[in-house]
Amino acid sequence: MGTGSTKGVLVDTSGVVIASTTQSHTMDLPRPGWAEVDAEATWWRDVCDISTRLTGEMPSGSTLAGVCVSGVGPCLVLCDDALTPLRPAIMYGVDTRASAEIASLTEEFGADAILDRAGTLLSSQAVGPKLEWVRRHEPRVFDRATGWYGSNSYIAAKLTGEYVLDHHTASQCDPMYVTRDFDWNTEWAKRICGHLPLPRLVWPSDVVGTVHAEAAAATGIPKGTPVVAGTVDAYAEAFSVGVRSPGDQMLMYGSTMFLVQIIGEYHSDPALWTTAGMERGSLALAAGTSTAGSMISWLQTVTGGADFGTLMTEAAAVPPGSEGLIALPYLAGERTPVFDPQARGLFAGLTLRHGRGHLFRAAYEGIGFGIRQILEMFDDAHTGVRTVAVGGGLQSPVWAQAVSDITGRPQLVPEQAIGASYGDALMAAIGVGLVAPETDWARIDREITPNPANRALYDELYGVWRELYPATRELVHGLGAIGGRDARSGE
Repeated sequence: MGTGSTKGVLVDTSGVVIASTTQSHTMDLPRPGWAEVDAEATWWRDVCDISTRLTGEMPSGSTLAGVCVSGVGPCLVLCDDALTPLRPAIMYGVDTRASAEIASLTEEFGADAILDRAGTLLSSQAVGPKLEWVRRHEPRVFDRATGWYGSNSYIAAKLTGEYVLDHHTASQCDPMYVTRDFDWNTEWAKRICGHLPLPRLVWPSDVVGTVHAEAAAATGIPKGTPVVAGTVDAYAEAFSVGVRSPGDQMLMYGSTMFLVQIIGEYHSDPALWTTAGMERGSLALAAGTSTAGSMISWLQTVTGGADFGTLMTEAAAVPPGSEGLIALPYLAGERTPVFDPQARGLFAGLTLRHGRGHLFRAAYEGIGFGIRQILEMFDDAHTGVRTVAVGGGLQSPVWAQAVSDITGRPQLVPEQAIGASYGDALMAAIGVGLVAPETDWARIDREITPNPANRALYDELYGVWRELYPATRELVHGLGAIGGRDARSGE
């Protein structure tokens, strides 16, 4: 279950895809800084519809061995005893409503203590402040709730009735989980959760229960089918393309950029997210931007809506460096590494000679400079990195090549790029014992290699790019305050 759609696959034990289907949905943005989804009407409905279609594609004489669902996250779904959501699900880091709660919890527990125990400072990505926000602003909802869920654990509960949360998702429920110990931080979690019980912790490929009769009728999945826990969609996608050993890294080119790197030893950086990994006892680092492909879509709209092929031809015709044009891609604030919801986008160096192609190439390069900044932080945790690139953004002939040229890193592109649902299928097969735990279905199709001729230019431009945000931060914060005023009252 992704931000803009839900995808399902039916896969055999050798990794061959028998059937797949996709269902689009939308995310609600009811107020500035809010991002929500109706968990029942969207996620559960999608799972029911997709499962019904896929089970109808089962080969004659075959049986369904297991099912696994992953979803966007970390999210917050508050439910009553009947698993009825009491309010729309609060989305992951793109929902920035809990800024006051981030500040107050940080003051209460202490930034150093949070970093030490959780491995990550509090940000809009963390679930703890979202729970605190509901407690403060919607106390009736909080008091009526009897359980809290992520997107995937809500579906697991709907299928089985079990109240669980996978370790990886729990490790993003800062500050309520001790990442180094793979366990709840019971004292802090009870302070934030109040009367709400803590879910039972499981690993993403653990079987958590079986499909009950009511869920079987709604989904078409046979009663008694084992259900595997699943996890956050980006990590399931990393699992699907073989990012499983220390040093393995995934770059996801989507509406935002998301990066996952497996690490062999515990490592904490205040600008990164340290989390439990996919496999029992494993650890990972993660980072995410607030815009990427969404910036390209915005540019496409505001420049007249030309077709993607035309725009990419124009961008490809512009030389590397965009003839001195640089972009800060902070159109929705920024997560890693500045964690500034008030950050704003910026084009620097515009002249009359710059055209539409320059804007698009500069946008791709600006995103690439941001990725280089994050990867340099990842390097502190591990060397000998193997990078796998995934996501719809690979359709651009400019974007991934610019990232390799800017970072100096080759990128491996897998043959099978279905995404998180393919990783879910592998987790289901592992969970029910049909394949060995070390089984990897990923196959590499091609490699994107850096062009050394562009490195010196990009090194110079990267130095300028890094100075743009600190040099303009206070100015754009002021512009944001002016833009947020009520024009009618002049406040």
